[in-house]
Amino acid sequence: MTQLDNVTRPKSQRSKRFLEGRAPKIAENVKNAMIMKGGNTSETITNALKDLPPTLTRPSLLCFQEFFSKKTDCSLFVFGSHNKKRPNNLIFGRLFDFHVLDMMELGIEKYTGLMDFKNSKCPEGTKPMLVFAGDAFDVDHELRRLKSLFIDFFRGMAVPAVRLAGLEHILHITALEDKIYLRSYRSLLKKSGCRTPRIELEEIGPAFDFVVRRTHMASEDLYKTAHRQPKVLKAGKKKNISHDVFGTKFGRLHMQKQDLGKLQTRKMKGLRKRRGPVPAEGEETEAKAPKTESADPDPDPTQS
Repeated sequence: MTQLDNVTRPKSQRSKRFLEGRAPKIAENVKNAMIMKGGNTSETITNALKDLPPTLTRPSLLCFQEFFSKKTDCSLFVFGSHNKKRPNNLIFGRLFDFHVLDMMELGIEKYTGLMDFKNSKCPEGTKPMLVFAGDAFDVDHELRRLKSLFIDFFRGMAVPAVRLAGLEHILHITALEDKIYLRSYRSLLKKSGCRTPRIELEEIGPAFDFVVRRTHMASEDLYKTAHRQPKVLKAGKKKNISHDVFGTKFGRLHMQKQDLGKLQTRKMKGLRKRRGPVPAEGEETEAKAPKTESADPDPDPTQS
């Protein structure tokens, strides 16, 4: 019996396919987002919720008045509300296993709508480039979570490659003096007189000035569980391979002990071995002298 049968037993093939689609997968689907509008809202919140979808992919957004997480299989949500105590309020949140993982409540202090910028806009579905400026995104614990939340919310669909002309939408998010500034730009490739084009940025909106109000953070254990990856996706650690601080790759080889006396080196005349013992200096001179037969003295005439 599988884990799926322990939860509920499907009565038809259609319901079986539906439950299998909701089951955990090695490669998860694109994260869908719900845009929800509270009972009491202002004109600023209404326009802000309408301007959020152009920064994302249209198929990944669903607008609702109520919370339909299980029905729509959404893991991200934005809730807009307005009251006297917390005016122009936006709540960004994430879900894990259809339960709230973390939430960040941001108040809109200044807002410039999309229609207030008369420049040409990027096509819908353009994958944005995210730029986070400010040391607070790396130092402050809450802003680190907010950075992770914005990355999940604005990154769009995962694609293997993007052409150069498609890199035209930039979302610049700055953390400065307890404020969060979100700006949207369009990159223009201008002629520069060389092969590399000159890049100019043109603001296309919308523009938000946020202030962080309340936060609801997940515990460290739950946060690690939500980011756990299957063993299939984890890259295996390669033995005897290391990298230095500059990224240079080093490998370690294990070899048996060798006799260096038998090691083959470069052949040189001065290092050649001579055959036999080396003769002394005098012996070498005698050896080089030619051998000649000695002549007999004059014969004795009395012996003839």
